Amino acid sequence: MIVDKGKKSKVAERGEDEDSEHIDGELVLSIERLQEIQDELEKVNEEASDKVLEVEQKYNEIRRPVYNKRNEIIKSIPDFWVTAFMSHPALGDLLNEEDQKIFKFLSTLDVEDFKDVKSGYSITFNFNPNPYFEDTKLTKTFTFFDEGTTKITGTTIKWKEGMDTTNGVSQEKKGSKRPFADESFFSWFSETQQKDITEGIHDESMPLK
Repeated sequence: MIVDKGKKSKVAERGEDEDSEHIDGELVLSIERLQEIQDELEKVNEEASDKVLEVEQKYNEIRRPVYNKRNEIIKSIPDFWVTAFMSHPALGDLLNEEDQKIFKFLSTLDVEDFKDVKSGYSITFNFNPNPYFEDTKLTKTFTFFDEGTTKITGTTIKWKEGMDTTNGVSQEKKGSKRPFADESFFSWFSETQQKDITEGIHDESMPLK
């Protein structure tokens, strides 16, 4: 018996197509099941994150009086904060020569989370009376929103006449100007904006807590 090679080829191709459809169907079902498991895992992760935040909030309250005690001791140590910043491998580069003089008047530094930890935090620099600005507190605040954006606000510094270091020069009372080599740290407070978290907004924060 002679078999038509053309008919045989068509039958084989039909069988291969059916096998392929069967395999593709199983693959789709596997992917769907995998997505269901992933969704379940995400729910568990979200619950775990909420629990961790609850614990963090609790211990933030416990830490607060301890921080206050520490701040009282720090106040008695001359030039503590300027020394701490200049000794830090990353923060030391943030202060130019004039900033270092201003930091000698820094008495305490506080990092405080909002009541709802997920909503944001603020960093407050408390200064003793000084010849540079009228403010006793300079605050930078980061507010997180559910839609994935972060709002950044900062204190508008009330500089005394001729003492604004954020313009790149310091005007002395006689009117002379002396250029700075680097941008002033205090320019950071005027950097207020609202950006998407994915743009690296957390780079604005400082590891001082």
